[in-house]
Amino acid sequence: MSHETLSTILFVVFVAGTLGITFWASRNTKSASDFYAGGRSFSGLQNGLAIGGDYMSAASFLGIAGIIALSGYDGFLYSIGFLVAWLVALLLVAELMRNSGKYTMADVLAFRMSPRPVRTAAGVSTIVVSIFYLLAQMVGAGSLVGLLLGVTSQTGKVWTIIAVGLLMIVYVVFGGMKGTTWVQIVKAVMLMVGAALITLLVLGKFGFNLSGLLGDAAGASGKGEAFLKPGLKYGTEAQGIWGKIDLISLGLALVLGTAGLPHVLIRFYTVPTARDARKSVLWGIGIIGVFYLLTLVLGFGAAALVHGKIDKSGNTAAPLLAQEIGTQVFGDVGGTVLLAVIAAVAFATILAVVAGLTLASSSSFAHDLYAHVFKRGQVTDRQEVVVARIAAFVIGAVAIALSIFAQSLNVAFLVSLAFAVAASGNLPAILYSLFWKRFNTAGAVSAIYGGLISAVVMVIFSPVVSGAKTAMFPDVDFHLIALSNPGIFSIPIGFLCGYLGTVLSKEYSASKYAEIEVRSLTGIGAEQATGH
Repeated sequence: MSHETLSTILFVVFVAGTLGITFWASRNTKSASDFYAGGRSFSGLQNGLAIGGDYMSAASFLGIAGIIALSGYDGFLYSIGFLVAWLVALLLVAELMRNSGKYTMADVLAFRMSPRPVRTAAGVSTIVVSIFYLLAQMVGAGSLVGLLLGVTSQTGKVWTIIAVGLLMIVYVVFGGMKGTTWVQIVKAVMLMVGAALITLLVLGKFGFNLSGLLGDAAGASGKGEAFLKPGLKYGTEAQGIWGKIDLISLGLALVLGTAGLPHVLIRFYTVPTARDARKSVLWGIGIIGVFYLLTLVLGFGAAALVHGKIDKSGNTAAPLLAQEIGTQVFGDVGGTVLLAVIAAVAFATILAVVAGLTLASSSSFAHDLYAHVFKRGQVTDRQEVVVARIAAFVIGAVAIALSIFAQSLNVAFLVSLAFAVAASGNLPAILYSLFWKRFNTAGAVSAIYGGLISAVVMVIFSPVVSGAKTAMFPDVDFHLIALSNPGIFSIPIGFLCGYLGTVLSKEYSASKYAEIEVRSLTGIGAEQATGH
């Protein structure tokens, strides 16, 4: 049996299983609380696994392994950045967000401010960040299925992206948060087992000698000792001062972005208590930390064993490594089986993450924009959920369309852009709202729009979109800045806009701040935090 046939069978089995979970969940999704927050019924361990499943995306499994395989030491920056970011989320956001809100990030912001402008800004920001993140997952799906099923034509990859997009819409529309969470839990377990298996096989190949693995990886890369030192991809001499600024910008975006990601924030609402919120983040950090250590072996293993076969984006490194190490250890049949298994795991990864992202953005549209901005709170739970399901179709279609143009970009890099946008717009508004008494409506709106617009505009006029061989539009050149990641400028702009908007406005409610301070620390009244 060829790996294409076996992969197809495993894909079908996994998709059938997860669709079964989704339809089971749909029978238990009766209220808005069930659809948005899974009825707040998940334990700390279950939510921790789901957080891991939500966070360990195609960027983690395919993108980071690929960047390490192509760029060595510099690629590991993504693993470190993504992991350290959870400390910011744990210490500053997780418990307070769980206690202060109901379904979305905007519930926290709207409570002590004028709800309509704040919900509008938060809803727009959530949808933009989610679409940036969705791009990465769709591009990963195209690369992965193209490799596994032998789809080499551009048309075939486009149809792959469309199929993944339609599947994710089905998960969200029918399963809501309950279905999405169980899919993420199953996927997290599969991913950890799959990554651990390849890691053990690779280490066994090198006699469990990490130094030998690194030496072979450096030799096979053609870069020699430079492969194991910083400066091969970021902050190089050829890039000059802008390369060093870009490196700092990337680090800032990775570390600060997680605490502003909408699909991560809504996970804190799925647990019954603040203690469970803390516990779920601790479980999540443990699972994610172990996984990112495994990516080190996956990346350098790919560099040592399959360096010449990896595509220019690096997204095929992990599947190719699985096939190669399986063939060397178990023969041709073993290579075929291992490639198919890892492909199914990676496919599961993509489906679980895109479902979470689509749920976050469609929930924000329905709960924040439709229910509280357009309808001014005069809407039933049933109407809200129907609108969320329709929004899932529309947002999914937009993500599918944009993904078709981004197929040449590394998925970990694409996710770093989503992190930068989240850290620029959402994070300043959340931190100011939770910790600054004087903060007001003008400040929240200014922080979100200021950070969001500056980040998106800088990305549009950067080498990511035009003026480079790997750009979304390589045949045109309208880039104005040399930075690939806007974080170093857009994040301070977001905080500055929030500060200026606040001090230039006279609005201030000491009683509202006192109430949200008590609520954030105790959780009293959290489920009634609708902000109208």
